[in-house]
Amino acid sequence: MSIGSKIKNIEGVEFTPSADLTKMTTFRLESQADLAIVRSKDALSRLIKVLYEHQIPYLVLGLGANQILPQTINALVIHLKFEFDSAVLADYRESYELPASLSLTHLTSAAVKHGLSGWEVFTGIPATLGGAIYMNAGTNLGEIGSLIEEVYLIDKTGQPKNHKVTTQSFSYRKNHFVEDGDVIVGARISHRGKDESIPWKIKNYLEYRKNTQPLATKNCGCVFKNPAKGSQAGRLIDQLGLKGFCRGGLQVSLKHANFVENKSSSNWDQFKDLTDTIKWQMNMFYGFEFELEVKIPYH
Repeated sequence: MSIGSKIKNIEGVEFTPSADLTKMTTFRLESQADLAIVRSKDALSRLIKVLYEHQIPYLVLGLGANQILPQTINALVIHLKFEFDSAVLADYRESYELPASLSLTHLTSAAVKHGLSGWEVFTGIPATLGGAIYMNAGTNLGEIGSLIEEVYLIDKTGQPKNHKVTTQSFSYRKNHFVEDGDVIVGARISHRGKDESIPWKIKNYLEYRKNTQPLATKNCGCVFKNPAKGSQAGRLIDQLGLKGFCRGGLQVSLKHANFVENKSSSNWDQFKDLTDTIKWQMNMFYGFEFELEVKIPYH
């Protein structure tokens, strides 16, 4: 019995077999998989219960900014599309309870409107709130984990659970509480009070990103984690003379060496070949074990 026949009657779930996922990531690598678009937390809970009962693997795909998808994914891809009342962000509050599927651009707009101190740290990051929390996304200005008070999840059996954030909940580009099969469905996020300079900080950081990163191209953001504090991956790759290095339709960006741009139709194999070459050279010349910042699920 197919996945579709098991979940087709779940209200709030839209199933598409062998869906083309190429346009569901910012990198636009060729990929396909069975896709379930989920409209509510209740629908997600019912869906995961069925998947758990039948031992069907799954992964969550948000805006796809930091995920490298293989050409064929042997798992159900879940995309959250929860309803959101924009009035929640219309007023100044001490904290906000927001759905995981909400784009960070909405939060940045609220930060500009209300002068929310701390919210400048995720300026320009193309991610949903859930995806940003999962990888503790951040910029040179800080990380989102420092602002999260509580995270709401659905576990692998379809049951809700909460995680109250502590100083041990996050580290660099990583969370320490999402277990296998857990799906982040929302969070309570705070700020550090009002600051009239926040709109200026956000505007200036957006300009900085525009000038230093290839924001207008098809890419997946920073590919590698910085190997050590004070050591920047992009600068190290640049020093190796690898700006412009290509594999198939992929090219190390001439603007920022920790970005890889998709210049034409490209796939996971070409990405792996390119990044393996960079990792090998990095190890040979610097003695660093380069670690990917982007995620590569179910290959």
